[in-house]
Amino acid sequence: MADIIQLLPDNIANQIAAGEVIQRPASAVKELLENAVDAGATEIKLIIQDAGKSLVQVIDNGKGMSETDARMCFERHATSKIRNIDDLFHIRTMGFRGEALASIAAVAQVELKTKRAEDETGTCIEIENSMVKKQEPVAAANGTSIAMKNLFFNVPARRNFLKSNAAEMRHIVDEFMRVALSFPGIFFSLTSGGQQIFHLEKGSLKQRIVQVLGQHYNARLVTVQEKTDYLNIYGFVGKPDTAKKTRGDQYFFVNNRFIRSAYLNHAVMSAFREMIPADSFPLYALFIDLDPTQVDINVHPTKQEIKFEDEKIVYAFVQAAVKHALAQFSITPTLEFDLDPTIQQLDAVNKPFTEDKQEAARSSDLYKNFTQKGQAHFIQPTDKSELRHWKDFFEPGNDQSAMGNGQPAMGSSSQHSAGNIGQREEKFESLIDQLKKKGDMAEGFSPPAARHLPLSIDDNALLFQLHGTWIVAPTSRGFMLIHQQLAHERILYERFAAAAGGKSIAAQRSLFPVTLQLSASDAVLLQELTADLNQLGYLIEPFGANAFVIQGTPADVSAGNEKLAIESLLEQFKHFSSDLKFSRREKLIRSLAWQQAIKPNTLLSLDEMRGLTTDLFKCAQPNVTAGGNPTYIEFKKDYLEQLFKR
Repeated sequence: MADIIQLLPDNIANQIAAGEVIQRPASAVKELLENAVDAGATEIKLIIQDAGKSLVQVIDNGKGMSETDARMCFERHATSKIRNIDDLFHIRTMGFRGEALASIAAVAQVELKTKRAEDETGTCIEIENSMVKKQEPVAAANGTSIAMKNLFFNVPARRNFLKSNAAEMRHIVDEFMRVALSFPGIFFSLTSGGQQIFHLEKGSLKQRIVQVLGQHYNARLVTVQEKTDYLNIYGFVGKPDTAKKTRGDQYFFVNNRFIRSAYLNHAVMSAFREMIPADSFPLYALFIDLDPTQVDINVHPTKQEIKFEDEKIVYAFVQAAVKHALAQFSITPTLEFDLDPTIQQLDAVNKPFTEDKQEAARSSDLYKNFTQKGQAHFIQPTDKSELRHWKDFFEPGNDQSAMGNGQPAMGSSSQHSAGNIGQREEKFESLIDQLKKKGDMAEGFSPPAARHLPLSIDDNALLFQLHGTWIVAPTSRGFMLIHQQLAHERILYERFAAAAGGKSIAAQRSLFPVTLQLSASDAVLLQELTADLNQLGYLIEPFGANAFVIQGTPADVSAGNEKLAIESLLEQFKHFSSDLKFSRREKLIRSLAWQQAIKPNTLLSLDEMRGLTTDLFKCAQPNVTAGGNPTYIEFKKDYLEQLFKR
């Protein structure tokens, strides 16, 4: 029988490796930017066309490569970062595997131009499908320019799995921001479709964070700085008021490498405990410097998952550093021990304690009880004491009603008293037993999803609001307890779903359009949602770099709240985006319904309550929200009568 095991050709092996290393255009952006950083560049430019599908180009002013190195860099496992096995445990560079360029060359058309400072001419190489198509000398600036064109041109199935341009662009922006935050001493720029999105000058870490995340964080950052023999921690955390519903602005870097670590994230969250809501996430950009021998980064091809030799000590240091920073800047809650000035006005403080008053105090029963031995728990009997007949409570011949008046019962027997008590216990136990036998009180009240809908609510019925959150509505079968926010969410959800399906909502044009300035990642997200938002009554137009003009909003959005409405909508949409089972339009509709629904503690008039109730039961499915929560609970007459044993 012939041998069946054989070596794979290089182009096939490279494509297999590319499946792990290059998953989307953002993966190539990360690898190329990190190579530019390792080359010692002080200026790095990223140029994108068609969300990276047509072009990803990185230009740097690093040390460049020789003619031989330029060709060797596209070979598998060819790297300048390590020489022997020991180097693998002392890595401080971003790349070291030697797989990135080989993987890129296997799934894209690559053009490389590079030149060293000591060389008169540079080298130009064109590679397609792991094959060198052209290599020639060329005039070039010092440094390297590498262009990746037509990603996945030879793997159509992989190209079809890419998301929309806006979605892929968001991933590119995320990777760019992570590398830019790691190296604030390097100039970075990002240009997409001829429009510059980022222009990040060299500066301090705080300046870079403000440049990347937004100017509004400038006065809302707390410095973290701790130096120990084992590791150093530095960076910034946001004040509690910067916490958001999503984890977007959370960055951990180990030896300047961005990592994902749920364990260390828990350390920061525990430091913020009781300062932010349980469902909110703080902002932080924290850098950990430690000996490379104490960490293993060779865990995953993306190098974003690492292992520490001692995770517990790193956790403790991170938690302590953040807590110390918050306490040092008076962010953590403190107890106020200053003396209340009103205490000084009390008679016991500002009036003299004369001899007469002292003698009166000594003669009091209270003074004697606390000064004489064995008298601290003694209660002085008085004629008015209602405890003098406490023993009568346990006498079977005394009626409890008589004892309540301090008199023994007349004409009552112990059998009669015991019978009354036993009867009460029997009644109480019978009610509990009956409710248990019914099983979840099925005949009393139930979530409406399992019951028939109420027949009607009388138009003249008097509705009233309970604790600013619930609406009590009488029905022919009892009454309903309606949760006003969840009911409004259901109404808005069906209205927005109909609008997204073609029946667009009328927009109310603003007399004075509002300009909205967003971070780069939020701007890309809003650009992706603009078409759907127009269907839902929001008229939004681009207005320069990361800026938009709000020309109109639905009538439900009050004037002056347009900017806040869009910002909270984006935040809620990102919160829903973690759930992959929903489409983009579904996430948007749910986000809008949640954002515009009446919040708890909102007082409603009788007409508003009646209108909300009427609109709820006009819905196709009024009993639950889109998320499955009940909008109301119905209490029936027979259940109420059973509670009162009628």
